[in-house]
Amino acid sequence: MDMKALKTFQMIVKLGSFNRAAEELNYVQSTVTMQIQKLESDLGVQLMERSKKIRLTEAGRLLYEQSLSIVQQVDSLQTNISDLQRGEAGHVRLGVTEPTGSRRLPELLGKFLTQYPQIRLSVDFANTPALSGRLQQGELDIALCSSPDIGSGLYFEPLFKEGFVMLLPENHPLASKPVIEPGDIQGHRLLITSAACPYRKKLQMVLQESASVPIDTMEIGSMTALPHYVKSGLGIALVPSIALDPLPAGTIAKEVGSSLIDMTFGIMIRSPYEVMTSAGFRLYRFLKEELSV
Repeated sequence: MDMKALKTFQMIVKLGSFNRAAEELNYVQSTVTMQIQKLESDLGVQLMERSKKIRLTEAGRLLYEQSLSIVQQVDSLQTNISDLQRGEAGHVRLGVTEPTGSRRLPELLGKFLTQYPQIRLSVDFANTPALSGRLQQGELDIALCSSPDIGSGLYFEPLFKEGFVMLLPENHPLASKPVIEPGDIQGHRLLITSAACPYRKKLQMVLQESASVPIDTMEIGSMTALPHYVKSGLGIALVPSIALDPLPAGTIAKEVGSSLIDMTFGIMIRSPYEVMTSAGFRLYRFLKEELSV
């Protein structure tokens, strides 16, 4: 069934005239007549009785009533496909680590969706190793995280350095020091993240170089939970400075005297040579522009 002929048929019924339908559609009348004749031939029925006033046959009434939603759905489908090709629609699966997922991303994604309201986003929270695995399995399109392990085969582009500070209870013995050096941590309980956390691995390397004896540690599985454990007096912790706005009551943040503590943060995809969807590419480019320092 010719969709153009179906739309012409609907216009004739709406306006009650072949001439008026031809004018509205910017056709010559002979084109309108030919389209209706072809439509009737394709269906094998007469759709309307031609006289001074157009009257629909029973088949014509049935076609008109049931074709309204069909034409609307086809028009909507064509619009959606066009939007998809232009990158203005589609579904993008984004993975992210904390605290960026909670602190930086909501405002950025709000801005992005204002520009592209037809694009649908899913946001998955996990640590870098988990996000790397999901990217490799095709479960994510893009990830915002720290650098993946060497040999992962993933493409990682650094965007900025995540700054860390030492968070202490305000009555802690180290609270009077203007800067906390890695060696100062010895003799105090240090709250650390899970063994799978890339930052913990980096932190352990820095501490091993400065501490002569093992440091007392307590493992807390969530980076975002660390400030609450410090507030309760369970120990001290190195936390991203962005996660301390506002500073938890009863705590104090101190500068750390080692630039090695800071963590490189960036955007990760499977390969720079992989063809992304238009919507995925728009989000990838947007995040790079917004987060690059």
